[in-house]
Amino acid sequence: MIQSRTDNTGVFTTTDRLMALEPEGRLPDFHGRQRSNSLLAGQHGSRMRGRGLDFDELRRYTRGDDIRHVDWRATRRAGTPFVRSFTEERDRPTMILCDQRMDMLFGSSLLLKATAAAEVSALAAWIAFHAGDRVGGIVFNDQRLDTVTPHRSRRRVADLLTRIARQNQALRVDNDAPRKVGQLDKVISGCLAKAYHDQTVCIVSDFAGITERTLGLLQQLSFHNDVLAIQVYDPLAVTLPDAGVVTVAEDQVEVTLDLGHAGIRNSVTDFLTERFRIVEEHLTRSRVAHLKISTGEATVPQLRRALGLVGAPRR
Repeated sequence: MIQSRTDNTGVFTTTDRLMALEPEGRLPDFHGRQRSNSLLAGQHGSRMRGRGLDFDELRRYTRGDDIRHVDWRATRRAGTPFVRSFTEERDRPTMILCDQRMDMLFGSSLLLKATAAAEVSALAAWIAFHAGDRVGGIVFNDQRLDTVTPHRSRRRVADLLTRIARQNQALRVDNDAPRKVGQLDKVISGCLAKAYHDQTVCIVSDFAGITERTLGLLQQLSFHNDVLAIQVYDPLAVTLPDAGVVTVAEDQVEVTLDLGHAGIRNSVTDFLTERFRIVEEHLTRSRVAHLKISTGEATVPQLRRALGLVGAPRR
């Protein structure tokens, strides 16, 4: 974890702020036909599945019906063409996994990673809600997991967002409670035990601590479910400033570093680059859909760009 030396409690979110994101969450859901410039329309297995079709009724053929839907057995019995009609599958359970661990308590510019994750989780919840899905989730930090069972109601979305806001506001630099190794794996394992098939699982995290075991769990989870990994990162993970003072914390050890010193700056760059590379490599190998959100910019325009909606009218 890397923290700035000054902290501002105003950067934490509230339930009201997350609820107020509802209009911004009126976007096409993750399962619809994706625009060609959407990151969910990529290759190599990164594409989210479309919604399935549920059988609705058997009815007489009318001009314009798709001949592929003709039920030949019923047609032979009746002596006249019959077709099967379908309705689009709705009301799928959507689980939002929101990371509020201490590693998320960092932001070098606009937002904390934890706050960006809270906002993206809220947007994902509203997208699922307006798509007609049941919404639930798991909000987790280093010590606890808050689980919300998926349900189709605005009250359930509000419950999830309230839990996210509470954990976000509880983050403190001076929190000396022990961190549980493998907490991310525990959360994914818990979701895997409940998401048997045909669920949407949206994991919003910086994926700090990702391992080969995490990779295996993601692959298992995505075998019968749609999994979307949204990686929240800080611009410092990509480009360090030429000067400044930061505190680097790893495995309960904190060290203050002056980035104006070339040797120190290079060491920190190597450290951050390697962590970012490991996360990128594991998520790519997992073959789950993968989006990136930076803390250096507002979350809404980034999500719209990722879905190929820049310049598109809001619903």
